[in-house]
Amino acid sequence: MFFSNTFISALALVSAALASPVEIAERQTQKLRIMPLGDSITEITCWRALVWDQLASAGLASQVQYVGSQNSNPQGCRPATSNWDQHHEGHSGWLAVDIANSYLEGWLKKTPADIVMFMLGTNDVTRGKTTQQIMDAYTKMVGIMRASNPKMKIIGWRLMRNEIKVDLVIPLSYSNNQVQAINAQIPSWAARLNSTESPIVIADCYNGFKTSDLRDGVHPNANGDKIIASKVGPLLLDFVRQSLGQ
Repeated sequence: MFFSNTFISALALVSAALASPVEIAERQTQKLRIMPLGDSITEITCWRALVWDQLASAGLASQVQYVGSQNSNPQGCRPATSNWDQHHEGHSGWLAVDIANSYLEGWLKKTPADIVMFMLGTNDVTRGKTTQQIMDAYTKMVGIMRASNPKMKIIGWRLMRNEIKVDLVIPLSYSNNQVQAINAQIPSWAARLNSTESPIVIADCYNGFKTSDLRDGVHPNANGDKIIASKVGPLLLDFVRQSLGQ
């Protein structure tokens, strides 16, 4: 069957007219959109810069972009890639419960994503949220992500070892116990919500992460950043290659 160039052009115009703003933007940029989502462990640390180095080393940096309402480098990170993308959705002190209930939907509308890397829950633990409340927030976030993009790929983290101190002296052992309780639930939670179209994988940022890898009892130091990047980066590279058909 023969179609004239005029007919084909007309179809292209109709397709463009029917396309959503997100689809049009995606066609124009043709870059895979990755959202680093979290609290201060996303905002004021250097692991996302080190993960960008992994993308660059794999020859993928020109085909991806970090997205989010924030565009900052508070820690003054200096990775090997000087022009690394500093966009993110890290918000110091914020709770998973609040992000799930009030913010994530709006963020994803403004800066849509194909892949989300998220680690939240530390602030919820310190502010008295129960393990069930935190897990419910995770589930709600996955639902919001998939409503935004049915093919969303999700990288979740097991929480880091946490050593929270009162007056910088007394360790609150119950905090780390709850971190362990949350981490124990995450694998079965991810397996239950996993799907072929929208897979969920877990980066284990707990085992092998020592309290000496924290600079202040909460945030990773330089070595801690390297550990996180070593756990998150390979999973992200797999997702990026899959999404790009490589």
